[in-house]
Amino acid sequence: MNEQQLWEKVVAFHGHECGGLTIGFKAALYAMELLDLTFADDEETVCISENDACGVDAIQALLGCTIGKGNLLFHMTGKQAFSFYNRQTGKSVRLVLRPLPEGMDRCESFDFMKPKAPSELFDVKETKIALPEEARIFQSFYCDCCGERTGANWIRLQGDKKLCVDCYQHYDRFSV
Repeated sequence: MNEQQLWEKVVAFHGHECGGLTIGFKAALYAMELLDLTFADDEETVCISENDACGVDAIQALLGCTIGKGNLLFHMTGKQAFSFYNRQTGKSVRLVLRPLPEGMDRCESFDFMKPKAPSELFDVKETKIALPEEARIFQSFYCDCCGERTGANWIRLQGDKKLCVDCYQHYDRFSV
């Protein structure tokens, strides 16, 4: 697919064109170039996004990074920054959006970014977070309070009961 076809795929997935989608689109294209990435059928490509904005949809559509597969993770810092990992080569990169010119509205920032090459928009840095382990599959238990099924990694013990995080009564002597 050419870049226009990829853009159309991303817009169809997200639902509309916007500056935020452009950020993720350009980041995904750059990561593909720098790390020789393609669409991930499983967890061979990993993305850790530092935001939960529109751009993440572009990364899902182009690189196949999804929460369900366990290869899309969030490290919420509020930054337009994305760390990409290629499990097959061991290479990784953190892409951080450079400052945009001041005073632009949303439409103007979209128009500014759309024609730019990814290398003009992002600083390339070393990843700060080590490549996460592959996703695990956990046994499930039923909460003894609400009866809803919960993964073992989320169950809390309170007395002799297995409770989900919603039913568990947190104990902290320092909370007011």
